[in-house]
Amino acid sequence: MASRGRAEIVVDFPTMHQRVVDELGRRLVGGAWEPGDALPVEDALAAEIGVSRGVLREAVKSLVAKGMLHVRPRTGTRVLSPEHWNHLDRDVLRWKQAEDAATLLRDTGELRRIVEPEAARLAAERAGPDDVRVLYDALAAMEAAAASPGRGGYVEADIAFHRALLDAGGNRLLGSLGRAVEIALEHSFVISTQTAGAVEASLPGHRAVVRAVEARDPAAAAAAVLSVIEAAEQEIARSPGMPSDAV
Repeated sequence: MASRGRAEIVVDFPTMHQRVVDELGRRLVGGAWEPGDALPVEDALAAEIGVSRGVLREAVKSLVAKGMLHVRPRTGTRVLSPEHWNHLDRDVLRWKQAEDAATLLRDTGELRRIVEPEAARLAAERAGPDDVRVLYDALAAMEAAAASPGRGGYVEADIAFHRALLDAGGNRLLGSLGRAVEIALEHSFVISTQTAGAVEASLPGHRAVVRAVEARDPAAAAAAVLSVIEAAEQEIARSPGMPSDAV
């Protein structure tokens, strides 16, 4: 399988188990085996990777839990098609970012358009004083990072802002979604803030979101966050960090 927009990601793994899960996961996302294929026999695959059969088995169990592999007696371990994968799993997101960054950016943008405007509506209807304070704190962190040399911490503050917005509506599933897609958001925000002036230009839109939530104006909150998303998509399209073959 040809890779589109591959990004090099270096991760240090504290255990052999995590290293083997990562090795196999990257191969699966990269298309080393097609859906329905059986993995190589256990002895051969363990020897190739350089681990014991026990370590390999535990790694396979982890990938079964992620919906990427299926184990059956007598038929062995088989590769499942991507529609079975848990695409909100942090490892799967990281592997997709490394293998096909452009598609992950597209999927993230579409998800944000579907979810965040309605989350902003809920926040404007339900947010309490503490929720609004958390949003203002995240906004202040964004402003401080934007004014600092190198803008260190800006992406982290931006992620905190959008997670706080999803939390502010009181829907725990939305809050969990925000935490699940944090890697995808980080990838998107890193790309969208690489163009000159992008960071400064994003701040007024975020302020408008907080003010609309504080004013309990659902329509204005939804419109404000949609404007933020659309502006980010425009920045991504012309960012120097955008994969050259982006979709």
